[in-house]
Amino acid sequence: MTMNQIAQGAEAILFRDRGTIIKERLSKAYRLPQLDESLRKFRTRREAKVLERLEEMQFPAPRLQDFSDQRMSIVMDFVPGEKLRDVLERGDEFQNLAFEMGEKIGKLHAHHLVHGDLTTSNMMVETNTGFLKFIDFGLSSFSEKIEDKAVDLFLLDRALESKHYQLYPKIFEKVLEGYEKAYPDAVKVLGRFEQVRGRGRNKKK
Repeated sequence: MTMNQIAQGAEAILFRDRGTIIKERLSKAYRLPQLDESLRKFRTRREAKVLERLEEMQFPAPRLQDFSDQRMSIVMDFVPGEKLRDVLERGDEFQNLAFEMGEKIGKLHAHHLVHGDLTTSNMMVETNTGFLKFIDFGLSSFSEKIEDKAVDLFLLDRALESKHYQLYPKIFEKVLEGYEKAYPDAVKVLGRFEQVRGRGRNKKK
């Protein structure tokens, strides 16, 4: 088996083997060994559970094939396509993609799933369909809390402002349109989002 390493982040290394992606969670030398192992086990199991739930929802995300909390690894489908980040940087029309992004985040939140790392690097424009698929659910969690959903949106807002400042704030406004359409409780989350954003601004001062 010839595996090619395709990415390494703070938490994990990603390998590609033909149509699959193998994600291995890295050990952290600065953590106590016992704590390190239990944390990595917990996060591996949780990510696998999230991916299983997404498949039940028929949400566009990589399909879980296998996982091991001994090897701290997850095996999932490879998503052929281009990162949304790169598509937006080319200056293509962003309105439809931003609206679709908001709808999909709304669907996640309606099912009490919080992505935890919403950036345009964690969304793919799929080759075959042209639709968005979300990837990297390593920081995801199950939560019914309005605050957690508001923070999810706040992190996306910050990411869009810094990475796609030429399209901001219009791109985020379009995201919120899609979000409100897909999520019946959007008003509550958006009210809290404004509070979270206000707290963020106060910290900057």
